[in-house]
Amino acid sequence: MLKEKNFYISFTITFIVSLCAMYLAKLPYLKLFGHLVLALVFGMLLQIIFRDKLRNIKKSTAFISNKFLRVGIILLGFKLSVDKLFSEGKITILMAFLLVLFMIILTYLICKFFKIENDLALLASCGCGICGAAAVMGVGSQIRAKTEDSVVAVAVVAILGTVFTLIEVGLKPYLNLSDTAYGTFTGASLHEIAHAVAAGGAGGSLALEAAILMKLSRVLMLVVVILALAIFKKNNSREKAPLPYFILGFIAMSFIGSYVTVLKPLSPYLVDTAYILLGMAMAALGMNVDFKVLRQKGGLVLGACFISSFILMIVCYAVVKFLL
Repeated sequence: MLKEKNFYISFTITFIVSLCAMYLAKLPYLKLFGHLVLALVFGMLLQIIFRDKLRNIKKSTAFISNKFLRVGIILLGFKLSVDKLFSEGKITILMAFLLVLFMIILTYLICKFFKIENDLALLASCGCGICGAAAVMGVGSQIRAKTEDSVVAVAVVAILGTVFTLIEVGLKPYLNLSDTAYGTFTGASLHEIAHAVAAGGAGGSLALEAAILMKLSRVLMLVVVILALAIFKKNNSREKAPLPYFILGFIAMSFIGSYVTVLKPLSPYLVDTAYILLGMAMAALGMNVDFKVLRQKGGLVLGACFISSFILMIVCYAVVKFLL
């Protein structure tokens, strides 16, 4: 009975936090941070203010941060228009694969040079290389990363994504790119979907459309990375690797949302539900963070990822300039 009560309390708190973060993320000055990062920050603030009162519901919040995350990623598949991606995004899919591979390897190597431990290095690499907080959480769930490592990686991705969004918007008049090329550039180089939308939107409707298409191509790479991690872990560990069913669910929902005509009108509502669940998972994660570890590890990861993000921006500009 007590466990059920704690779950309902956790559910209610994280649900309210997620909804608040979703609506606040629509405000001009908060768009850059996005819904998921705001939910994480609010969860951290709740822990600071109500540390003793929240101690009893830690098991329930841990359940939400794990299970709701997976359901949210599955439903997020409705955001990915497979038919449009394959018809209009053949070049962007190839670009996304190569850039994600390059960014993950580059960031991981720089993190190791800074002597950052393996799991945190991998989380930061995937967050910067694929799609920000959702990638960190998805990969973290697969490798069973520590809560504090996931929070450090999400925080770093949020900070750097915001910084480079402002840089790219400021550089736009000097880049000498068409609207479509500029949008592709932002979608290829920025970390969160919110960052790509904000920077792409600054270039007009064509740039925004190109930014979203490029960014969703990178989101698709989350499937590849998590499946690769599952295979690698199975082949290199005595511990049985968990099958990433939620990623298979993501793929299934992408195809259903794209080709099942009856469900297409429902896709926006299912995507909103996905973000609410992901926001609840992020809030729960924030309520369990170890601030001491966050302070100890954050600086080195931020430095390593700044270097790799700067290199990514230069590489993306060169690729877009050459191809488009």
